[in-house]
Amino acid sequence: MKLQFKHQKFQADAAKAVVDVFAGQPYLTPSYMMDRGSGNYQVGINEEKDFTGWSNGKIVPELSDGVILEHLQKIQRNNQIEPSRTLEGKFNLTIEMETGVGKTYTYIKTMYELNKQYGWSKYIIVVPSIAIREGVYKSFEITQEHFAEEYRKKIRFFIYNSSQLTEIDRFASDSSINVMIINSQAFNAKGKDARRIYMKLDEFRSRRPIDIIAKTNPIMIIDEPQSVEGAQTKERLKEFQPLMTLRYSATPKEYYNLIYRLDAMDAYNKKLVKKISVKGITESGTTATESYVYLESINLSKAAPTATIQFDFKGATGIRKVNRTVGIGFNLYDNSNQLDEYKVGFVVKAIDGRDDSLEFLNGVKLFAGDVIGKVSEEQLRRIQIRETILSHIQRERELFNKGIKVLSLFFIDEVDHYRIYDESGQSQNGLFATMFEEEYTDIISNLQREIGDEDYVKYLEAISAEKTHAGYFSIDKKGRMVDEYAGKKKVENSDDVSAYDLIMKNKELLLDRDPKRSPVRFIFSHSALREGWDNPNVFQICTLKSSGSEVRKRQEVGRGMRLCVNQDGDRMDVNALGNDVQNVNVLTVIASESYESFAKSLQSEIAEAVEDRPRAITSDLFLNRMITDAQGNETVIDSDTASAIMYEMTVNRYVDRKGALTDKYYQDKANGELKMPSEVAGCESSVVEIIDSIYDANAMKPENARSNNVELQVDEEKLNSKEFKALWSKINAKSVYVVDFDTNELVRKSIAALDSKLRVAKIYFKVEIGTMEEIKSKEQLQSGDAFVKEESGIYGTQKAIVANRGVKYDLVGKLVEETGLTRKAVIQILTGIQKATFDQFKYNPEEFIIKAAGLINDEKATAIIEHITYSVMDDHYGTDVFTEPTIKGKLGTNAMKAKKHLYDHIIYDSTNERDFATDLDTNNNVAVYVKLPDGFYISTPVGHYNPDWAIAFYEGAVKHIYFVAETKGSMSSMQLRLIEESKIHCAREHFKAISGDNVVYDVVDSYTSLLEKVMK
Repeated sequence: MKLQFKHQKFQADAAKAVVDVFAGQPYLTPSYMMDRGSGNYQVGINEEKDFTGWSNGKIVPELSDGVILEHLQKIQRNNQIEPSRTLEGKFNLTIEMETGVGKTYTYIKTMYELNKQYGWSKYIIVVPSIAIREGVYKSFEITQEHFAEEYRKKIRFFIYNSSQLTEIDRFASDSSINVMIINSQAFNAKGKDARRIYMKLDEFRSRRPIDIIAKTNPIMIIDEPQSVEGAQTKERLKEFQPLMTLRYSATPKEYYNLIYRLDAMDAYNKKLVKKISVKGITESGTTATESYVYLESINLSKAAPTATIQFDFKGATGIRKVNRTVGIGFNLYDNSNQLDEYKVGFVVKAIDGRDDSLEFLNGVKLFAGDVIGKVSEEQLRRIQIRETILSHIQRERELFNKGIKVLSLFFIDEVDHYRIYDESGQSQNGLFATMFEEEYTDIISNLQREIGDEDYVKYLEAISAEKTHAGYFSIDKKGRMVDEYAGKKKVENSDDVSAYDLIMKNKELLLDRDPKRSPVRFIFSHSALREGWDNPNVFQICTLKSSGSEVRKRQEVGRGMRLCVNQDGDRMDVNALGNDVQNVNVLTVIASESYESFAKSLQSEIAEAVEDRPRAITSDLFLNRMITDAQGNETVIDSDTASAIMYEMTVNRYVDRKGALTDKYYQDKANGELKMPSEVAGCESSVVEIIDSIYDANAMKPENARSNNVELQVDEEKLNSKEFKALWSKINAKSVYVVDFDTNELVRKSIAALDSKLRVAKIYFKVEIGTMEEIKSKEQLQSGDAFVKEESGIYGTQKAIVANRGVKYDLVGKLVEETGLTRKAVIQILTGIQKATFDQFKYNPEEFIIKAAGLINDEKATAIIEHITYSVMDDHYGTDVFTEPTIKGKLGTNAMKAKKHLYDHIIYDSTNERDFATDLDTNNNVAVYVKLPDGFYISTPVGHYNPDWAIAFYEGAVKHIYFVAETKGSMSSMQLRLIEESKIHCAREHFKAISGDNVVYDVVDSYTSLLEKVMK
């Protein structure tokens, strides 16, 4: 398998943030004569060429510290980051990126962009450990072809090795992009332990490697600086004489000029990582009983609910644990072969799907995941292993037809638990490996077959319990797995190359689903290797830790957060799956504690990681923040507007007394009914972004894996009904669109838009005078409130201040890059606009480029929509769009039973959807309806569009029998966004093309408005 890579906007935005700091820097490729060294060496005929070095061009004098600080602050404001007051060093930039979103990919892309814009070609990547070093090297290898396609050049990269010093000469003398990857230990020792990088070496012609490297003015990239930069390392890094230092981290300790942020909260909300689900196990000591019972799950269907439990059973050879699916009236005493521990009242009295509970006649009540009675630590580990296998099989079954290999990862702290050796070196299973094979065999042998499961069953039958698990540990000289970490008091990072090689070199092979080539689906690894394990298809993680050993929850889940890939190596992200992305990409953690305990600890650690995010909604949250309307016009929120937003938030009960967001806010947001003051009309989405930037513990709370107790089942009778067949035959055709617009028309409309709408803020300076009369507190000093403003004046109102003339801007090139138009078209637009419009460029070039590109792109989008035509294709959607996906919910929370829905239940995303579905379900005119799954979509120039509902009415009851509806909130309160309007227009054209007047498509906000449209 070859992993495929896609261009993602957030990675391009992060690269652009770095590039834009140095806007105005010319493209330079300076050369110099390298130090030839001394001693005996062979002189070649190309000596001049061989000793020509290429360095990064220095920052030009016109880009003063003041200019760069202005650039930096503008980028920070655009990215909703508090602007830096000063430059912290020359030049330090921090990029915060959550684990699992492609941090290495992002800085490789940034190298290419810096080279493309400014000619900079020398880079050094500093990493904290061998494991990360090897991972970075692997990333360069697997992305090489991908980037070569885009940039038409390849990076030459190597790992620094003090015994291969010719690579240093090549690094300096090669004019292409060169990258040296080095772990901090290679240059971080003193005195007699001084590293060879600082020594004059005979084999390097009496030169010091550090001097040859420093002469190139390299750009330093520090991967995870919090693990690299101690006081000594910071001093050592200066010897490389970097042009600038870029720091990439998921958890930075020091924010040097933060210019881009994609933290844990951003990554989760933007669906760039897997959703976390937790399967907790709770030991209950409240029953004063020694009777062992473990409630594995509550099972809901059309029939009466059942429960899967584990209990003791007296067999011929002793007592063993058995698993049974039981109903009301099940007697544990009779079914355990009359064990006395179950004699008193252990008869199932009630099974309740609303709170996932089971109650016995004796009053003992268990919730899913609860275990009572005598439970040893060994038995708890066995339960964890069993639950991991059950979750694995469930997920594997769901994803099998999507071609996705499912992996599960067990972290253990002693190798002996997995593999033991006798005196002759013969290996045999350790305790956990034995438990695994026993539980796996039991689960597979009792697996209930389902219709359409034939291929999956064949897959399972081709893999034995012994072959489907493997251990990844250090290997000694005799080929035995060893516990590298025994006796070490503290292990922060793994520098174990042998174990790392096993994991990384087999990365693609592990993703292969062929049972002969790659039968391994369950991996046991050392908990200290957590940073080296980075496979995207890990869907279950289980830490089989000993009592007392503590593992941080974010470290525990970190190895499984990447979005998965299919058998073609394609990432299963929003582009591939749409809204289904976090239904497919779910990481289940099988915890050795309750769900509540694990979730609380994880939330606490996430809160710690995003500690500088605001915790409450106040007017200060909005003050001086930049908001943007659909045309790209920017406005800075003043105190009056901030107060108006806060007033609206309060009167609409969107915040509580402590400033925390309420359920009402999330409910109105889901329904599209958020109310905002008139002062921010047109900029509502920007305001919502600011509101959503606060840390909300509930928004980041992991899902309870046991709570989704309803799995939708297609009602075969409705699927085969004449009403649904007629509806489906009229809406299941696929279509293709063509856009045919006149470039000259686009040029004319762009000129008109720029002349009428382009308003660029002039640069001016505000001078304020104030005095500090008294200091009341330290906090007053820190906030700046100790000064009282007395007077102020503005310079630049009479005669406009012109931007720095020394900084050159490629106006045409930038607009070509931002709009995708040809240079000819852009030149026609710029020469066609009025002189007064064009003159705004010299006052604020960067804002001119941003706003002009935004207006041109708006006209381009409008032209595309106005000139789009759809044609029906021979291809059709099959009913597998309903039968294939697994759709789950929690009864009473986001799921309810349904009578006329194609499925037996319905999953709703908002109260609007719930009310709409209730009205459909109870109306006598409705024959059948379905909430359309994400697999049913219409292609548009602005992305896939998935309509909400398809409805068939009884003939004669209404004028329009077949209806496709999009439900939105109150359409007067918040304007539909431009992109949504575009998709809806495309949907109308699609249904017109495939069904003429037979199907009505429209946007409705309630069942009443639906009736108005079908009665017309």
